[in-house]
Amino acid sequence: MSLKLTNSLSRRKEVFIPLKNRQVSIYCCGVTVYDLCHLGHARSYINWDVLRRYLIWQGYEVTFIQNFTDIDDKIIKRSIEENCSTEEVSERNINEFHLDMDSIGILRPDRMPRATKCLQQINNLISELIRKGSAYSVDGDVYFAVLKHKGYGKLSRRELLDQQQNADGRITTEEENKKSHPFDFALWKKAKKGETSFSSPWGEGRPGWHIECSAMVREELGETIDIHLGGSDLIFPHHENEIAQSEAATGQELARYWLHNGMVNVGGQKMSKSLGNFTTIRSLLKKGISAMTLRLFVLQANYRKPLDFTEDSLKSAATGWERLNIALLLGKTSNIFNNKIKTKNIRNESNKTHINENNLNREKQRFIDLMNDDLNTSGALSVLFELAKPLRAMANQINLNNFSNLTEIDQNKMYQRWCLLVELSNTLGLKAEVNKKKTSPDEYINESSIQSLIKARALAKSNKDFAKADLIRDDLKKKNINLIDKPDGSTEWIRN
Repeated sequence: MSLKLTNSLSRRKEVFIPLKNRQVSIYCCGVTVYDLCHLGHARSYINWDVLRRYLIWQGYEVTFIQNFTDIDDKIIKRSIEENCSTEEVSERNINEFHLDMDSIGILRPDRMPRATKCLQQINNLISELIRKGSAYSVDGDVYFAVLKHKGYGKLSRRELLDQQQNADGRITTEEENKKSHPFDFALWKKAKKGETSFSSPWGEGRPGWHIECSAMVREELGETIDIHLGGSDLIFPHHENEIAQSEAATGQELARYWLHNGMVNVGGQKMSKSLGNFTTIRSLLKKGISAMTLRLFVLQANYRKPLDFTEDSLKSAATGWERLNIALLLGKTSNIFNNKIKTKNIRNESNKTHINENNLNREKQRFIDLMNDDLNTSGALSVLFELAKPLRAMANQINLNNFSNLTEIDQNKMYQRWCLLVELSNTLGLKAEVNKKKTSPDEYINESSIQSLIKARALAKSNKDFAKADLIRDDLKKKNINLIDKPDGSTEWIRN
Protein backbone atom coordinates (compact mmCIF):
# COMPACT_ATOMS: atom_id res chain seq x y z
CA MET A 1 0.00 0.00 0.00
CA SER A 2 1.41 3.39 -1.02
CA LEU A 3 1.23 6.47 1.18
CA LYS A 4 -2.04 8.31 0.64
CA LEU A 5 -2.70 11.84 1.89
CA THR A 6 -5.89 13.89 1.88
CA ASN A 7 -5.23 16.80 -0.48
CA SER A 8 -7.25 19.85 0.53
CA LEU A 9 -7.13 21.03 -3.07
CA SER A 10 -8.95 17.99 -4.47
CA ARG A 11 -10.73 16.98 -1.21
CA ARG A 12 -9.62 13.39 -1.89
CA LYS A 13 -7.06 10.93 -0.65
CA GLU A 14 -4.29 10.80 -3.23
CA VAL A 15 -1.26 8.56 -3.60
CA PHE A 16 1.79 10.60 -2.66
CA ILE A 17 4.29 10.81 -5.52
CA PRO A 18 7.10 13.37 -5.03
CA LEU A 19 8.34 15.55 -7.86
CA LYS A 20 11.82 14.05 -7.54
CA ASN A 21 12.39 10.40 -6.74
CA ARG A 22 12.73 9.87 -2.95
CA GLN A 23 13.15 13.63 -2.36
CA VAL A 24 10.37 15.61 -0.65
CA SER A 25 10.10 19.39 -0.36
CA ILE A 26 7.80 20.65 2.42
CA TYR A 27 6.81 24.18 3.44
CA CYS A 28 5.00 24.70 6.73
CA CYS A 29 3.39 28.01 7.68
CA GLY A 30 4.95 29.18 10.92
CA VAL A 31 3.92 31.46 13.78
CA THR A 32 3.58 35.21 14.09
CA VAL A 33 6.07 35.81 16.88
CA TYR A 34 4.25 38.13 19.27
CA ASP A 35 3.35 35.68 22.07
CA LEU A 36 3.87 32.19 23.50
CA CYS A 37 2.75 29.15 21.51
CA HIS A 38 -0.59 27.60 22.45
CA LEU A 39 -2.15 24.15 22.29
CA GLY A 40 -3.26 24.75 18.69
CA HIS A 41 0.35 25.25 17.66
CA ALA A 42 1.32 22.07 19.52
CA ARG A 43 -1.39 20.13 17.70
CA SER A 44 -0.29 21.41 14.28
CA TYR A 45 3.46 21.02 14.69
CA ILE A 46 3.24 17.58 16.35
CA ASN A 47 1.20 16.32 13.39
CA TRP A 48 3.62 17.73 10.82
CA ASP A 49 6.60 16.48 12.83
CA VAL A 50 5.14 12.97 12.57
CA LEU A 51 4.65 13.36 8.81
CA ARG A 52 8.29 14.39 8.46
CA ARG A 53 9.57 11.59 10.72
CA TYR A 54 7.50 9.00 8.86
CA LEU A 55 8.76 10.10 5.44
CA ILE A 56 12.36 9.98 6.69
CA TRP A 57 11.75 6.53 8.22
CA GLN A 58 10.39 5.37 4.85
CA GLY A 59 13.63 6.38 3.18
CA TYR A 60 12.76 9.80 1.73
CA GLU A 61 15.18 12.73 1.78
CA VAL A 62 13.06 15.52 3.27
CA THR A 63 13.72 19.26 3.14
CA PHE A 64 11.46 20.96 5.68
CA ILE A 65 11.09 24.75 5.68
CA GLN A 66 9.05 26.71 8.22
CA ASN A 67 8.85 30.48 8.38
CA PHE A 68 8.59 33.12 11.08
CA THR A 69 6.31 36.12 10.53
CA ASP A 70 8.38 38.70 12.39
CA ILE A 71 6.60 41.89 11.32
CA ASP A 72 2.85 42.21 11.70
CA ASP A 73 0.11 44.38 13.26
CA LYS A 74 0.13 42.21 16.41
CA ILE A 75 3.90 42.54 16.80
CA ILE A 76 3.69 46.32 16.34
CA LYS A 77 0.88 46.51 18.93
CA ARG A 78 2.86 44.41 21.41
CA SER A 79 5.99 46.55 20.93
CA ILE A 80 3.95 49.69 21.75
CA GLU A 81 2.46 48.04 24.84
CA GLU A 82 5.91 46.96 26.06
CA ASN A 83 7.68 50.15 24.97
CA CYS A 84 10.31 48.27 22.98
CA SER A 85 11.19 47.64 19.35
CA THR A 86 9.38 45.17 17.12
CA GLU A 87 12.70 43.37 16.71
CA GLU A 88 12.93 42.83 20.48
CA VAL A 89 9.41 41.38 20.55
CA SER A 90 10.18 39.08 17.63
CA GLU A 91 13.57 37.88 18.91
CA ARG A 92 12.21 37.13 22.37
CA ASN A 93 9.29 35.12 21.03
CA ILE A 94 11.44 33.26 18.49
CA ASN A 95 13.57 32.08 21.44
CA GLU A 96 10.39 31.12 23.31
CA PHE A 97 9.14 29.23 20.26
CA HIS A 98 12.30 27.12 20.14
CA LEU A 99 12.06 26.38 23.88
CA ASP A 100 8.48 25.17 23.50
CA MET A 101 9.05 23.11 20.35
CA ASP A 102 12.20 21.52 21.77
CA SER A 103 10.34 20.66 24.97
CA ILE A 104 7.71 18.62 23.09
CA GLY A 105 10.19 16.86 20.83
CA ILE A 106 9.62 18.68 17.53
CA LEU A 107 12.50 18.24 15.08
CA ARG A 108 13.85 21.65 14.13
CA PRO A 109 13.15 22.62 10.50
CA ASP A 110 16.05 22.57 8.06
CA ARG A 111 15.69 26.33 7.63
CA MET A 112 13.46 28.97 9.22
CA PRO A 113 13.36 32.12 7.06
CA ARG A 114 11.95 35.37 8.46
CA ALA A 115 9.86 37.97 6.67
CA THR A 116 12.27 40.81 7.57
CA LYS A 117 15.21 38.83 6.17
CA CYS A 118 13.43 38.13 2.89
CA LEU A 119 12.45 41.67 1.86
CA GLN A 120 14.40 41.74 -1.42
CA GLN A 121 12.73 38.51 -2.58
CA ILE A 122 9.33 39.90 -1.53
CA ASN A 123 9.91 43.16 -3.42
CA ASN A 124 11.08 41.24 -6.50
CA LEU A 125 7.94 39.11 -6.48
CA ILE A 126 5.65 42.11 -6.06
CA SER A 127 7.43 43.93 -8.93
CA GLU A 128 6.97 40.83 -11.10
CA LEU A 129 3.23 40.74 -10.35
CA ILE A 130 2.88 44.44 -11.21
CA ARG A 131 4.70 43.92 -14.53
CA LYS A 132 2.35 41.05 -15.39
CA GLY A 133 -0.73 43.13 -14.61
CA SER A 134 -1.72 41.01 -11.60
CA ALA A 135 -1.03 43.77 -9.07
CA TYR A 136 -1.16 47.58 -8.91
CA SER A 137 0.20 50.31 -6.63
CA VAL A 138 -1.77 53.19 -5.15
CA ASP A 139 -0.14 55.90 -3.03
CA GLY A 140 2.49 53.61 -1.49
CA ASP A 141 0.26 50.55 -1.14
CA VAL A 142 0.30 47.58 -3.52
CA TYR A 143 -2.68 45.27 -4.08
CA PHE A 144 -3.19 41.96 -5.86
CA ALA A 145 -5.97 42.15 -8.47
CA VAL A 146 -8.07 39.09 -7.58
CA LEU A 147 -10.23 39.22 -10.71
CA LYS A 148 -7.11 38.88 -12.87
CA HIS A 149 -6.52 35.37 -11.46
CA LYS A 150 -9.04 32.94 -12.95
CA GLY A 151 -8.36 30.16 -10.47
CA TYR A 152 -9.00 32.24 -7.36
CA GLY A 153 -11.07 30.26 -4.84
CA LYS A 154 -10.03 26.78 -5.96
CA LEU A 155 -8.61 25.79 -2.56
CA SER A 156 -11.36 27.18 -0.32
CA ARG A 157 -14.18 26.55 -2.83
CA ARG A 158 -15.45 30.07 -2.18
CA GLU A 159 -17.24 32.20 -4.73
CA LEU A 160 -16.09 35.80 -4.96
CA LEU A 161 -19.57 37.02 -4.06
CA ASP A 162 -19.21 35.23 -0.72
CA GLN A 163 -15.93 36.95 0.11
CA GLN A 164 -17.07 40.39 1.22
CA GLN A 165 -14.77 40.22 4.24
CA ASN A 166 -11.85 39.81 1.83
CA ALA A 167 -8.26 39.03 2.34
CA ASP A 168 -6.66 39.57 5.72
CA GLY A 169 -9.49 40.83 7.92
CA ARG A 170 -7.59 44.03 8.80
CA ILE A 171 -8.76 46.31 5.98
CA THR A 172 -9.66 49.91 6.88
CA THR A 173 -12.12 52.18 5.10
CA GLU A 174 -9.18 54.17 3.74
CA GLU A 175 -7.70 51.01 2.24
CA GLU A 176 -11.05 49.98 0.77
CA ASN A 177 -11.25 53.29 -1.08
CA LYS A 178 -7.83 52.69 -2.64
CA LYS A 179 -8.62 49.29 -4.10
CA SER A 180 -9.94 48.66 -7.60
CA HIS A 181 -12.12 45.85 -6.31
CA PRO A 182 -13.22 45.08 -2.72
CA PHE A 183 -11.72 41.56 -2.88
CA ASP A 184 -8.19 42.74 -3.73
CA PHE A 185 -5.66 42.21 -0.93
CA ALA A 186 -2.47 43.97 0.17
CA LEU A 187 0.96 42.89 -1.03
CA TRP A 188 2.72 45.93 0.41
CA LYS A 189 1.40 48.30 3.10
CA LYS A 190 2.39 51.92 3.30
CA ALA A 191 3.91 52.77 6.67
CA LYS A 192 1.83 54.71 9.17
CA LYS A 193 3.45 57.41 11.24
CA GLY A 194 5.77 55.95 13.88
CA GLU A 195 5.51 52.35 12.60
CA THR A 196 8.47 50.11 11.90
CA SER A 197 9.01 50.26 8.16
CA PHE A 198 11.28 49.09 5.35
CA SER A 199 12.25 50.64 2.02
CA SER A 200 10.72 49.49 -1.25
CA PRO A 201 10.15 50.78 -4.82
CA TRP A 202 6.75 52.05 -3.56
CA GLY A 203 8.06 53.87 -0.51
CA GLU A 204 8.47 53.03 3.16
CA GLY A 205 6.22 50.23 4.40
CA ARG A 206 6.07 46.53 5.13
CA PRO A 207 4.92 43.38 3.33
CA GLY A 208 1.39 42.06 3.54
CA TRP A 209 0.90 38.82 5.42
CA HIS A 210 0.37 36.55 2.40
CA ILE A 211 3.20 37.62 0.12
CA GLU A 212 5.99 36.60 2.50
CA CYS A 213 5.19 32.87 2.22
CA SER A 214 5.05 32.99 -1.58
CA ALA A 215 8.47 34.64 -1.67
CA MET A 216 9.98 32.24 0.87
CA VAL A 217 8.67 29.11 -0.84
CA ARG A 218 10.21 30.17 -4.14
CA GLU A 219 13.49 31.28 -2.55
CA GLU A 220 13.94 28.15 -0.41
CA LEU A 221 12.37 25.37 -2.48
CA GLY A 222 11.56 26.57 -5.99
CA GLU A 223 8.42 27.34 -7.97
CA THR A 224 6.59 24.07 -7.24
CA ILE A 225 6.90 22.07 -4.04
CA ASP A 226 5.61 18.69 -2.94
CA ILE A 227 3.67 19.50 0.24
CA HIS A 228 2.34 22.72 1.79
CA LEU A 229 1.19 22.49 5.42
CA GLY A 230 -0.91 24.56 7.80
CA GLY A 231 -3.95 24.76 10.01
CA SER A 232 -7.42 24.62 8.49
CA ASP A 233 -7.92 28.26 9.54
CA LEU A 234 -5.28 29.22 6.94
CA ILE A 235 -7.14 27.77 3.93
CA PHE A 236 -8.84 31.13 3.47
CA PRO A 237 -7.59 33.73 3.05
CA HIS A 238 -3.91 32.97 3.57
CA HIS A 239 -3.34 29.88 1.44
CA GLU A 240 -5.87 30.94 -1.18
CA ASN A 241 -3.98 34.20 -1.61
CA GLU A 242 -0.63 32.42 -1.58
CA ILE A 243 -1.73 30.25 -4.50
CA ALA A 244 -3.02 33.26 -6.44
CA GLN A 245 0.20 35.27 -5.99
CA SER A 246 2.63 32.45 -6.72
CA GLU A 247 0.81 30.96 -9.67
CA ALA A 248 0.16 34.38 -11.24
CA ALA A 249 3.90 35.08 -11.05
CA THR A 250 5.28 31.72 -12.19
CA GLY A 251 2.49 30.12 -14.19
CA GLN A 252 3.30 26.93 -12.26
CA GLU A 253 1.42 24.99 -9.59
CA LEU A 254 2.56 26.19 -6.15
CA ALA A 255 2.16 22.88 -4.28
CA ARG A 256 1.03 19.43 -5.37
CA TYR A 257 -0.42 18.44 -1.99
CA TRP A 258 -2.07 20.75 0.54
CA LEU A 259 -2.49 19.31 4.04
CA HIS A 260 -4.43 21.04 6.81
CA ASN A 261 -4.91 20.04 10.42
CA GLY A 262 -8.16 20.51 12.33
CA MET A 263 -8.67 23.05 15.10
CA VAL A 264 -8.52 22.53 18.87
CA ASN A 265 -11.72 22.82 20.89
CA VAL A 266 -11.81 23.19 24.66
CA GLY A 267 -14.84 21.49 26.18
CA GLY A 268 -16.62 21.64 22.83
CA GLN A 269 -15.85 25.33 22.17
CA LYS A 270 -13.21 26.70 19.84
CA MET A 271 -10.11 27.70 21.80
CA SER A 272 -9.74 31.48 21.93
CA LYS A 273 -8.45 34.17 24.27
CA SER A 274 -11.81 35.95 24.26
CA LEU A 275 -13.56 32.89 25.74
CA GLY A 276 -10.92 32.49 28.43
CA ASN A 277 -10.16 28.90 27.38
CA PHE A 278 -6.77 29.66 25.87
CA THR A 279 -3.98 27.24 26.92
CA THR A 280 -0.27 27.66 26.20
CA ILE A 281 2.20 24.80 25.84
CA ARG A 282 4.25 26.36 28.65
CA SER A 283 1.32 26.38 31.08
CA LEU A 284 0.54 22.70 30.40
CA LEU A 285 4.13 21.65 31.07
CA LYS A 286 4.21 23.75 34.23
CA LYS A 287 1.17 21.88 35.50
CA GLY A 288 3.15 18.66 35.27
CA ILE A 289 1.75 17.33 31.98
CA SER A 290 4.62 15.46 30.38
CA ALA A 291 5.70 16.26 26.82
CA MET A 292 5.01 12.69 25.70
CA THR A 293 1.53 12.72 27.26
CA LEU A 294 0.76 15.85 25.23
CA ARG A 295 2.11 14.23 22.06
CA LEU A 296 0.10 11.04 22.67
CA PHE A 297 -3.02 13.11 23.32
CA VAL A 298 -2.64 14.89 19.97
CA LEU A 299 -1.94 11.69 18.02
CA GLN A 300 -5.06 9.93 19.33
CA ALA A 301 -7.13 11.93 16.80
CA ASN A 302 -6.80 12.09 13.02
CA TYR A 303 -4.88 15.23 12.09
CA ARG A 304 -7.73 16.57 9.95
CA LYS A 305 -10.43 16.26 12.62
CA PRO A 306 -11.18 18.73 15.43
CA LEU A 307 -9.39 17.86 18.69
CA ASP A 308 -11.40 18.31 21.89
CA PHE A 309 -9.27 19.24 24.87
CA THR A 310 -10.72 18.29 28.26
CA GLU A 311 -9.27 17.33 31.63
CA ASP A 312 -10.65 13.81 31.21
CA SER A 313 -9.12 13.34 27.74
CA LEU A 314 -5.76 14.56 29.02
CA LYS A 315 -5.92 12.20 32.02
CA SER A 316 -6.74 9.34 29.66
CA ALA A 317 -3.71 10.22 27.52
CA ALA A 318 -1.54 10.34 30.65
CA THR A 319 -2.70 6.85 31.62
CA GLY A 320 -2.03 5.56 28.11
CA TRP A 321 1.43 7.07 28.05
CA GLU A 322 2.28 5.59 31.45
CA ARG A 323 1.43 2.12 30.12
CA LEU A 324 3.52 2.62 26.98
CA ASN A 325 6.39 4.23 28.86
CA ILE A 326 6.76 1.22 31.20
CA ALA A 327 7.56 -0.93 28.16
CA LEU A 328 9.86 1.62 26.53
CA LEU A 329 11.84 2.02 29.77
CA LEU A 330 12.93 -1.61 29.69
CA GLY A 331 15.97 -0.45 27.73
CA LYS A 332 17.08 1.50 30.81
CA THR A 333 15.84 -0.80 33.58
CA SER A 334 16.74 -4.25 32.23
CA ASN A 335 20.36 -5.37 32.56
CA ILE A 336 19.98 -7.94 29.80
CA PHE A 337 18.38 -5.42 27.44
CA ASN A 338 21.17 -2.99 28.29
CA ASN A 339 23.80 -5.60 27.43
CA LYS A 340 22.12 -6.35 24.12
CA ILE A 341 21.92 -2.62 23.30
CA LYS A 342 25.64 -2.20 24.03
CA THR A 343 26.50 -5.22 21.86
CA LYS A 344 24.35 -3.86 19.03
CA ASN A 345 26.10 -0.46 19.22
CA ILE A 346 29.56 -2.08 19.20
CA ARG A 347 28.65 -4.01 16.06
CA ASN A 348 27.41 -0.78 14.38
CA GLU A 349 24.22 -2.47 13.30
CA SER A 350 21.45 -0.53 11.54
CA ASN A 351 18.97 1.41 13.68
CA LYS A 352 16.20 -0.52 11.97
CA THR A 353 15.03 -3.66 13.71
CA HIS A 354 15.91 -7.03 12.19
CA ILE A 355 12.81 -9.13 12.82
CA ASN A 356 12.79 -12.91 12.82
CA GLU A 357 9.27 -13.45 14.17
CA ASN A 358 6.40 -13.45 11.69
CA ASN A 359 3.95 -11.90 14.15
CA LEU A 360 6.30 -8.92 14.70
CA ASN A 361 6.65 -8.49 10.94
CA ARG A 362 2.86 -8.44 10.73
CA GLU A 363 2.67 -5.76 13.43
CA LYS A 364 5.27 -3.64 11.64
CA GLN A 365 3.40 -3.97 8.35
CA ARG A 366 0.13 -3.09 10.08
CA PHE A 367 1.77 0.08 11.43
CA ILE A 368 2.95 0.99 7.92
CA ASP A 369 -0.45 0.31 6.36
CA LEU A 370 -2.18 2.48 8.96
CA MET A 371 0.28 5.36 8.55
CA ASN A 372 0.01 5.07 4.76
CA ASP A 373 -3.73 5.60 5.14
CA ASP A 374 -3.56 9.38 5.54
CA LEU A 375 -1.38 9.21 8.67
CA ASN A 376 -3.77 7.18 10.81
CA THR A 377 -1.85 7.85 14.03
CA SER A 378 -4.70 6.60 16.19
CA GLY A 379 -4.48 3.19 14.55
CA ALA A 380 -0.68 3.29 14.66
CA LEU A 381 -0.83 3.86 18.43
CA SER A 382 -2.92 0.71 18.80
CA VAL A 383 -0.02 -1.23 17.25
CA LEU A 384 2.34 0.25 19.84
CA PHE A 385 0.07 -0.73 22.71
CA GLU A 386 -0.20 -4.26 21.32
CA LEU A 387 3.59 -4.54 21.14
CA ALA A 388 3.93 -3.08 24.63
CA LYS A 389 1.48 -5.42 26.35
CA PRO A 390 3.79 -8.44 26.99
CA LEU A 391 6.73 -6.11 27.68
CA ARG A 392 4.70 -4.29 30.30
CA ALA A 393 3.72 -7.60 31.85
CA MET A 394 7.38 -8.59 31.98
CA ALA A 395 8.30 -5.29 33.63
CA ASN A 396 5.57 -5.74 36.24
CA GLN A 397 6.13 -9.42 37.04
CA ILE A 398 9.83 -10.18 36.70
CA ASN A 399 12.80 -9.00 38.66
CA LEU A 400 14.52 -7.19 35.80
CA ASN A 401 17.96 -7.95 37.18
CA ASN A 402 17.29 -11.69 37.02
CA PHE A 403 16.06 -13.29 33.80
CA SER A 404 16.91 -16.81 34.95
CA ASN A 405 13.35 -18.02 34.29
CA LEU A 406 13.53 -16.84 30.65
CA THR A 407 15.37 -18.90 28.06
CA GLU A 408 17.85 -17.24 25.70
CA ILE A 409 15.31 -17.65 22.90
CA ASP A 410 12.59 -15.94 24.95
CA GLN A 411 14.95 -13.15 25.92
CA ASN A 412 15.80 -12.52 22.27
CA LYS A 413 12.12 -12.52 21.29
CA MET A 414 11.30 -9.96 23.97
CA TYR A 415 14.30 -7.87 23.01
CA GLN A 416 13.25 -7.86 19.34
CA ARG A 417 9.75 -6.84 20.38
CA TRP A 418 11.18 -4.01 22.45
CA CYS A 419 13.45 -2.85 19.59
CA LEU A 420 10.48 -2.71 17.22
CA LEU A 421 8.42 -0.83 19.80
CA VAL A 422 11.19 1.75 20.19
CA GLU A 423 11.60 2.11 16.42
CA LEU A 424 7.90 2.64 15.74
CA SER A 425 7.46 4.89 18.78
CA ASN A 426 10.33 7.09 17.63
CA THR A 427 8.66 7.36 14.23
CA LEU A 428 5.77 9.05 16.07
CA GLY A 429 8.22 11.09 18.14
CA LEU A 430 7.41 9.14 21.32
CA LYS A 431 10.47 8.47 23.46
CA ALA A 432 10.87 6.94 26.90
CA GLU A 433 10.65 9.38 29.80
CA VAL A 434 12.54 8.39 32.91
CA ASN A 435 10.11 8.24 35.81
CA LYS A 436 10.90 11.09 38.13
CA LYS A 437 10.47 10.97 41.86
CA LYS A 438 7.05 12.35 42.71
CA THR A 439 7.04 15.43 44.91
CA SER A 440 5.61 14.77 48.35
CA PRO A 441 3.18 17.31 49.92
CA ASP A 442 5.98 18.48 52.24
CA GLU A 443 8.28 19.14 49.26
CA TYR A 444 5.68 20.89 47.07
CA ILE A 445 6.46 24.52 46.35
CA ASN A 446 3.87 26.94 44.96
CA GLU A 447 4.30 29.36 42.06
CA SER A 448 4.68 32.54 44.13
CA SER A 449 7.47 30.91 46.18
CA ILE A 450 9.19 29.81 42.96
CA GLN A 451 9.08 33.36 41.61
CA SER A 452 10.48 34.74 44.86
CA LEU A 453 13.38 32.31 44.72
CA ILE A 454 14.04 33.17 41.06
CA LYS A 455 14.26 36.86 42.06
CA ALA A 456 16.59 35.99 44.94
CA ARG A 457 18.78 33.99 42.57
CA ALA A 458 18.90 36.88 40.07
CA LEU A 459 19.94 39.24 42.89
CA ALA A 460 22.64 36.80 44.00
CA LYS A 461 23.99 36.59 40.44
CA SER A 462 24.02 40.38 40.09
CA ASN A 463 26.04 40.52 43.36
CA LYS A 464 28.36 37.85 41.90
CA ASP A 465 27.36 35.47 44.68
CA PHE A 466 27.28 32.53 42.29
CA ALA A 467 27.49 29.94 45.06
CA LYS A 468 24.20 31.18 46.49
CA ALA A 469 22.62 31.32 42.99
CA ASP A 470 23.66 27.71 42.36
CA LEU A 471 22.33 26.64 45.75
CA ILE A 472 18.89 28.12 44.94
CA ARG A 473 18.85 26.34 41.58
CA ASP A 474 19.86 23.03 43.20
CA ASP A 475 17.26 23.33 45.97
CA LEU A 476 14.53 23.96 43.39
CA LYS A 477 15.72 21.01 41.34
CA LYS A 478 15.33 18.76 44.39
CA LYS A 479 11.69 19.88 44.46
CA ASN A 480 11.35 18.94 40.75
CA ILE A 481 11.53 22.54 39.52
CA ASN A 482 13.88 23.06 36.57
CA LEU A 483 15.02 26.60 35.75
CA ILE A 484 15.59 27.74 32.17
CA ASP A 485 17.83 30.81 31.76
CA LYS A 486 16.91 32.63 28.56
CA PRO A 487 19.08 34.79 26.27
CA ASP A 488 17.31 38.02 27.37
CA GLY A 489 18.41 37.41 30.98
CA SER A 490 15.04 36.29 32.33
CA THR A 491 14.35 32.85 33.79
CA GLU A 492 11.49 30.44 33.09
CA TRP A 493 10.66 27.34 35.11
CA ILE A 494 9.05 23.94 34.46
CA ARG A 495 7.72 21.56 37.09
CA ASN A 496 8.83 17.98 36.36
